[in-house]
Amino acid sequence: MASVFLVEDEVLIRMMVADMVTELGHTVACEAGDLPSALEHANDAAFDLAVLDVQLGRDSIAPVANVLAHRNVPFAFATGYGAEGVPKEFSGRPWLQKPFQIEQLERCIAQLLP
Repeated sequence: MASVFLVEDEVLIRMMVADMVTELGHTVACEAGDLPSALEHANDAAFDLAVLDVQLGRDSIAPVANVLAHRNVPFAFATGYGAEGVPKEFSGRPWLQKPFQIEQLERCIAQLLP
């Protein structure tokens, strides 16, 4: 069982993904819907992995991804833009095409866990 940090600016999508995480037997450690709170959690919170929306309003998720990479916390992106939506410096990271199903999230989380 893993603790998951969810970053998604659309509240209903974030709630849906949180439900999926719980249904898969994991816990949601923290959630964020904007860049400032995402950065705060990325720097200070304890969690095993993160699922990051690529775009938070007009803000890129790249600063949060940089913090997580520096902390060696595994993470994946969720994007409606396909692979092209993932920040270039993180192109090798796992990503989920929105909208995604619970089975896709399960495979993605399994990729991130040791």
